[in-house]
Amino acid sequence: MRDAALDKKGESYEEIDVAGRTILGDTFVLVTGRSKIQTRAIADAIAEKVKESGNRVARTEGYSDGGWILLDLGSIVVHVFTPDEREFYNLERLWTLTPSTKDTQ
Repeated sequence: MRDAALDKKGESYEEIDVAGRTILGDTFVLVTGRSKIQTRAIADAIAEKVKESGNRVARTEGYSDGGWILLDLGSIVVHVFTPDEREFYNLERLWTLTPSTKDTQ
């Protein structure tokens, strides 16, 4: 999956372990594309790689807009953002805080 994103020039690839903190999945993958066209190309490449490996994409959201595309792969949720969307939603901050840090904010 990482290779598929990077082959399409995806930037700032990051995996966040969210196991036990949400029912949405165990891992969030975040990657940035410079434009909506590029985010769609990254999402397509990841979906193709997932299908080639014998798995399936359970659901895709946001593809038509392209600013934030979500691919639900079961235990892995892939978020493909444009730079503005990634900065605005800042999922890294939301999901990498420790419980003691959350309590003080």
